[in-house]
Amino acid sequence: MAEERTLEQRRAAHAFAKITELQKRGKDGYGNYKSYVSALPAAILAGGLGQAAATALSRKDRKGYLQLYEHLSGWLCGGDAESPYPRGDLLKNITEGSQDDYLRAQAEALAYLTWLKKFADAFLEGERGEE
Repeated sequence: MAEERTLEQRRAAHAFAKITELQKRGKDGYGNYKSYVSALPAAILAGGLGQAAATALSRKDRKGYLQLYEHLSGWLCGGDAESPYPRGDLLKNITEGSQDDYLRAQAEALAYLTWLKKFADAFLEGERGEE
């Protein structure tokens, strides 16, 4: 019988799958994702998860932002049995959920983004500071 994976392993696996999907598209398919994913944790710490997510979604016309929002929403909203929100859209869950769920989602977002950043650095073209 296979041993169950830890939450950290499941986070990493989800992030790896999302980054390898982007890698297959090539830089023209993901734009400056690498720069955006690098900056998002600081934005979360400065203004909170809700504001950072809303900003990312509002910039969906720039390649990379929509993918980043979708990756984060996918993980935090049902990407795992321990996801802070069971399903649906991230901003909808944030605005309708409890403060406890929000704080848990914010902490989980920062943990998940660590993996997205590492895999983006390893597998995607471009520099982190590109805009």
